[in-house]
Formats: sequence, C-alpha cells, structure tokens
Amino acid sequence: MMDSPVPPRPTEPRPRRRDRHGRGMRGPVAPPQVPLSASRAEVFGDLVQDSVERLERRWPQLAEVEFLVLDVPTAGGPDSGWNDEAVPLGGLVAARDGRPARIVVYRRPVEIRTKNRDERAMLVHEIVVEQVAELLGLAPESVDPRYGQD
Repeated sequence: MMDSPVPPRPTEPRPRRRDRHGRGMRGPVAPPQVPLSASRAEVFGDLVQDSVERLERRWPQLAEVEFLVLDVPTAGGPDSGWNDEAVPLGGLVAARDGRPARIVVYRRPVEIRTKNRDERAMLVHEIVVEQVAELLGLAPESVDPRYGQD
C-alpha cells in the first residue's frame, strides 16, 4: 500500500488555458486598423452622414435639420400613406412646435434594394437629396447637380 497520502485538491479553481493543441494562445481576430467592429447600422449611419456633409457645403441651412436613421418605417409615422406595394425609403417631418425639421432614412428597405456598399451609398444619397429638395421646395437637380446621373 501507499505510504504517502494524496495531497488535497486546491479549493480555488485553476486558471484555464486555451492552448489545448499547442498552437499558442489566441490572438485578435483582425488587426486594430480594420473596422471589423462596425455594425451594419453604424456603417449605414456613416453613409447618411457622408451624404449630409456633401450637401451642407452647398446648403448651410441644413445644419439646423435633424437627420435620422430608423430601421423600418412605422405605421402611422411620417409616411403613413404607404401601402403593401410601396415601402418608403425615407421621409420628411416638417418643423413645428419649436422642433427642427427631420429627414429620416429607413435602413432595412434600402439594404434590401441594394447589393453592395457602392449601390447603397448612391441610393442613400438620392434619398437624402430628394428629401432635402422636398424640404426646401426645390427640384432634386438644383439641390445636387449630379442627382440622377449615376
């Protein structure tokens, strides 16, 4: 028989290691300069912001307008006149009761209608230009001379 007793197990848990197969510890999935952590909603918001900045250079009064990104249009929202055949891609809420005018771009309907980032950027810009034109009472071509040329 054994003369030496078995040492008791430590009560605190041991730190676990994930180097099970001898390949080294796991590192980051991507280098820090790659924008991997940006969600689709954040990327879409950046597209809207880029479009707004392009237009604000020509139309400084747009600085007082709120630009919003919503996932989907709501029934009874600013575009309550839509039906099953036509889902709005954007909307305009006029200024009232001390609130600034709001231009809304709906992310999911735009994403569904586009295949890649370039198409999405072009469609977002067209939507923003159309809504700004409606707000200012102008033709979209006068808001952005390059409207409709892409």
